[in-house]
Amino acid sequence: MGTDPAAGRADERADGGAGMRPWRFVVWFGTVSLLADFVYEGARSITGPLLASLGATATVVGVVTGAGEAAALVPRLLSGPLADRTGRYWALAIGGYVLTVAAVPLLGVVGSLGAACVLVIAERVGKAIRSPAKDTLLSHATAATGRGRGFAVHEALDQVGAVLGPLTVAGVLAATGGYGPALGVLAVPGVAMLALLWWLRTRVPDPSRYESALLPAAPEPAPEPAPATPVRMPLPRAFWAYAAFTAATMTGFTTYGVLSFHLVQRHLLPASAVPVLYAGAMLAGALGSLATGWLYDRIGPRTLVVLPVLAAAVPALGFSDAVAAAVAGALVWGAALGVQESTLRAVVADLVPAPRRATAYGVFAAVVGAATLAGGALTGALYAVSVPVLVVTVVAVQAAALLLLVAVRPGRR
Repeated sequence: MGTDPAAGRADERADGGAGMRPWRFVVWFGTVSLLADFVYEGARSITGPLLASLGATATVVGVVTGAGEAAALVPRLLSGPLADRTGRYWALAIGGYVLTVAAVPLLGVVGSLGAACVLVIAERVGKAIRSPAKDTLLSHATAATGRGRGFAVHEALDQVGAVLGPLTVAGVLAATGGYGPALGVLAVPGVAMLALLWWLRTRVPDPSRYESALLPAAPEPAPEPAPATPVRMPLPRAFWAYAAFTAATMTGFTTYGVLSFHLVQRHLLPASAVPVLYAGAMLAGALGSLATGWLYDRIGPRTLVVLPVLAAAVPALGFSDAVAAAVAGALVWGAALGVQESTLRAVVADLVPAPRRATAYGVFAAVVGAATLAGGALTGALYAVSVPVLVVTVVAVQAAALLLLVAVRPGRR
């Protein structure tokens, strides 16, 4: 049976010649992230209690979890430009996911605090390797779907995995009482994720076609090597202003490691319940990402006013000795994290042209990572000294971030 040329041309216009419609790509890529989050968020949900069981203090937990987030972000200064220079976005994405899938099960079998700290950071390095390339691949498809909506749907799927992983860990931990089986079971979704990722790469080898299909038609240029200038052009001034606001708000953001340490050490929750609460926080994150993504497509970066407000509320609630308030603080933490993981990234895609986007994501992540390390160390150290001082300090930092956002007013490219 012959094919209809007109139908074929219609399909090509729908997917830009990329091999899959943009929304399908967003959803499948979101499913990859769902499985990845199943793995590493399952592990992160018990990092605080796991390190405490190996002899860690609150300061150590704060520094290690903060350093872990820095390790997930600062190395993107290298992986982002590397992705732009080589164009090997898929290879870097796959390599980073492989490192994460390998590190998590090992975390459950080590018997020393030092080795556990190394694996916590190694898992985060895997995210640093893959994220600029992954975000760039995704950004091409969201050019067709809407930046805010596309990143928000991807993040919502992300958060589904971030719910399933901690719940699975909680169930295995409650049944066995051991961290080894609870973390070892996460190898199963990890292998499934790698298989799906490889399939998606074969279906859509060049997602940039989604974005290029939206450009006005132009005469074919004469064949010649692409100039290096677009890759080397400076990042926009608005990007740097936006990065400054992000650094301020992340410096005053509490890590879940310190929150969970508080919950267990103050006997507010048993260790097996901490991953369940983490799952609830991830659900709050999914709602936060969808709500702010929808708003961002309508009112722009002004949506981010909500982030310093949420971040200031986290320690005020989360470090309470009342169970209800502490649980509420963890849920607010999750909502703030959802905004960080979706809408913050969407703004970068609107501020920076495609040829420099992976580099921008790398620089942006490094700024966030350095600020997160400072925030983890700050909250961990102040928690050991005085909770009221910690709360006042974080509220002051977030107030400064809010003023900076109002002054900066990052606009779209």
